[in-house]
Amino acid sequence: MKKVITYGTFDLLHHGHINILRRAKALGDHLTVAISSDEFNAIKGKKAYHNFETRKMILEAIRYVDQVIPEHQWEQKIDDVRKHHIDTFVMGDDWHGKFDFLKDYCEVIYLPRTIGISTTKIKKDMQTVNNG
Repeated sequence: MKKVITYGTFDLLHHGHINILRRAKALGDHLTVAISSDEFNAIKGKKAYHNFETRKMILEAIRYVDQVIPEHQWEQKIDDVRKHHIDTFVMGDDWHGKFDFLKDYCEVIYLPRTIGISTTKIKKDMQTVNNG
């Protein structure tokens, strides 16, 4: 069984998220998604609309996702790859090169982002609507 992992906050789920999850799952038999814990988001200076448990529940309902685990810190990726017997690490290409250190442990693939959509864009658009 080929196992794939990806990471993210996965807040305000949109078609860009679904695209990356679908493409990541197509690279293997099992997809693990590590989502940022609320505490980790705070360390990164991010505030998700949905809390960790809600984001986890939403991801678990998506047919491409086999397992959801928490991400508590940047440094846990090597341990996750080892612990979950991961063959392929997948991230959006806006992170290109940032996770090449994982090539000693698994295949690393950077996938193109879906053009024109992001959680940041949704939040900005909603702010404009609410202030308009």
